[in-house]
Amino acid sequence: MKWFTLSALTLATAVFAADEKPKPAAEAKPKPEIPTYTTPAQGGQDYLDQGEYKNDWGGAQVIALGDDKFRMVNFKGGLPGDGWDKQFRQEISGKREGEKIVFTSTNNYRAELAAGKITINSDAGGPWTMEKVVRKSPTEGANPPAGAIVLFDGTSDAAWSGGHMDERRLMAAGPKTKRQFTNYTLHCEFLLPFKPLGRGQDRGNSGVYMQDRYEVQVLDSFGLKGENNECGGIYSQIRPALNMCYPPLTWQTYDIDFTAAKFDETGKKTANAVITVKHNGVVIHDKAEIKGSTGGGKKEDATGGSIQLQGHGNPVFYRNVWIVPKG
Repeated sequence: MKWFTLSALTLATAVFAADEKPKPAAEAKPKPEIPTYTTPAQGGQDYLDQGEYKNDWGGAQVIALGDDKFRMVNFKGGLPGDGWDKQFRQEISGKREGEKIVFTSTNNYRAELAAGKITINSDAGGPWTMEKVVRKSPTEGANPPAGAIVLFDGTSDAAWSGGHMDERRLMAAGPKTKRQFTNYTLHCEFLLPFKPLGRGQDRGNSGVYMQDRYEVQVLDSFGLKGENNECGGIYSQIRPALNMCYPPLTWQTYDIDFTAAKFDETGKKTANAVITVKHNGVVIHDKAEIKGSTGGGKKEDATGGSIQLQGHGNPVFYRNVWIVPKG
């Protein structure tokens, strides 16, 4: 299929007289509440249209931004983690027009999304079509192996301090394990809310903490570039090799191999903590060294620590959490 390169997008001091008293500052207006949806039915047509699309040329991710606005990201070869050449990545904005979403750019490029299909025309030819696809992590629902400690399987939150299990038997973000761990393999599954008007850290924020010290960020980063403060990032330190974030309200997985930092008898650190992370079955960190505690993590030392599923005021939920301690 023939394609082309799209153009890149671009994104008083008051003075008072000597005898004049400054006017009191106006009271800050409360920030309007951003709609947050926890089921596809609540998300409506915007949620149905958001998602991933593919054809024989490559793939596209369509992100709902609220107020009938959308962004489409095109990937040559396929979707991230599924054929993308890791070179061609183009963004284009769009807007809902009646029952379809229209994306336009230079070279008479016009893409129309309707009924689960994107139809594309341009000076280079057309029409070309992309069909909607729904990916599933290959480790979703993974059974705990021999020697694993089941931390949460939907039957009890007894392994956690501050645990809260809802009527769906999902664990709400916020708790820490009562037990402390040092070296281990960890599996967990998480569900992000659909928050189209949210931006940055206000779009489904949570995090999985190793030893209550090192955070692997959890965030709705679908369609973003993949920074160290986005989903899969070792918070504020290491960006993921690939942004493997699925659309919100899709179950996602982390499979994490963690080796604790080492200290000598005087308490001096002799080796950094090392982490390998698979996000939705794809390696995004391969034996990466973590230089120190991240964000609000507790101070490093030779002791173990809890697994924390960070609560950050967003309805993020977890399930199927288990751990295999290592020597």
